[in-house]
Amino acid sequence: MLKAMGLDELDDAALMSRIATGDRLAFRMLVGRLHGGMVRLATRILNDQAEAEDAVQAALINLWTHAGRFEDTKGSPAGWFRRIVVNACLDRRRTIRVLAPLDQASELPSETPDPHEAAVGAEQASRVNAAVARLNPRQRAAIALFYGDGATMAEIAETLETTAKAVEGLLARARVELAQMLPKGQWR
Repeated sequence: MLKAMGLDELDDAALMSRIATGDRLAFRMLVGRLHGGMVRLATRILNDQAEAEDAVQAALINLWTHAGRFEDTKGSPAGWFRRIVVNACLDRRRTIRVLAPLDQASELPSETPDPHEAAVGAEQASRVNAAVARLNPRQRAAIALFYGDGATMAEIAETLETTAKAVEGLLARARVELAQMLPKGQWR
């Protein structure tokens, strides 16, 4: 149906213009393009799939209700939405109560053929995730954007509403803290 209307041929900025006028089909098209990556980003920031989905849902409501505020001269719709998602994650992070340490959480069984390697990998991933979870939320967001999404310093700066130099500082401090928390060779 969306193809029939020609929406699949519009770029994200054109879809945002239509969303600002209340076009629900344009909103669905843009959500289809951006949703998966934003859930992955939110999951890396929050370390919780359900919380991540809730944060992205809140960000989608924000995108729909404030689409008219988007200015394509200041960046891309994906970058603007990424900033909304990160802010929603940081807001949720402030309200989340930790019930148990991450290293005490049970892990899903791995589908890898070698159980020993899978156990070693899962243990290492658990330690890294637990260490990342102890970073402050802005450092965690910078790490998730840089290593998880492969975002550039400029993109991260735009998302976190800061400068590229400040992002470098966030990443440097995060790396130092992670190196102190993790055994040699597990970070980087």
